[in-house]
Amino acid sequence: MARNKQALGLGLAAAAGAVFLTACGGQEGASDGEANGALPSAGEVNVYSGRHYDSDLVLYDQFTEETGIKVNYIEAGGDALIERITQEADASPADIFITADAGILWRADQRDVFRTIDNETLEARVPSQFRHPDGKWFGLSKRARIIIYNKEMGLPDGLVTYADLANPEYRNMICVRSSSNIYNQSLLASRIAHWGAARAEEWAAGVVANFARKPQGNDTSQIEAVAAGICRLGIVNSYYTARFKGVDDPDAAAIGDRFELFFPDQQGAGAHVNISGAGVTRNAPNAENAERLLEFLLREETQGTFASGNNEYPVVEGIDAQGPIAAYDDFKADALPVAALGENQAEAVRIFDRVGWP
Repeated sequence: MARNKQALGLGLAAAAGAVFLTACGGQEGASDGEANGALPSAGEVNVYSGRHYDSDLVLYDQFTEETGIKVNYIEAGGDALIERITQEADASPADIFITADAGILWRADQRDVFRTIDNETLEARVPSQFRHPDGKWFGLSKRARIIIYNKEMGLPDGLVTYADLANPEYRNMICVRSSSNIYNQSLLASRIAHWGAARAEEWAAGVVANFARKPQGNDTSQIEAVAAGICRLGIVNSYYTARFKGVDDPDAAAIGDRFELFFPDQQGAGAHVNISGAGVTRNAPNAENAERLLEFLLREETQGTFASGNNEYPVVEGIDAQGPIAAYDDFKADALPVAALGENQAEAVRIFDRVGWP
């Protein structure tokens, strides 16, 4: 799938070396688009995305072929893109900001990145739990933050809930990444929402006492450590596990054979869930096209494809998961509104600092 690449030339050049990728459909005038079977150009939409999946680009091409709207795409880390949009200010070409965590959506909202939109289609498609209460952002896909365990060692007796991870009998068992990671911040923010800050801090201190090693690496590192027996338990996002389960790569499959998934709190609040989500930017020059793209990504025929690009679950109810993660979609999910993850983020960071979670 050929694409023209060019430097954006606006705002921060330091946004992780990001470039615009111009979608195939509707490019270089109406005659080219018509020759390819696409509609004549109907304008453009500029996407700033913290997601890095070819499947997203395929959907953008489909959107262009259907609507004639050219999709210009830039990718970098979520915080780098927030900074870029903020510094570009009124001159920002960004129409949509997409990122991979409700906590980062909250950070963007705090920097006044989004506009409020009143869109009945989006509100009908996205459950209220997975969207901003005032319509500033909407979930596009979801994942769970779960426990994995070494198959040979087995799941420890008595481990049923997230709270159990702090029990002293699980000393030297847990591998998890740094507290600077937004996924861990969101997990602790959810504990604050459910339990209050005092109990959440006691829990975090108990988990630290049960570390098998100092936090390091990403979620893949934790999976590899559990598979190797370095630790018995790991805390990871569900989509990372799908990269080792039901795959053709023999090396990855061998790792997948040595660990299993466990979804906590199935008799209680349910497993912690988070989202990839997006909103239309405050200064969007193509706001109407931006809303049309969000509607497209939330349609029944595109939701599964969008979510499966990162082995996530569709956010729209009634749509089945696709790919390896589909084998692990029968679980009770926490009903906590994901907006609470951002609201409790600052307190989560303070707790991590106080308990010595590196």
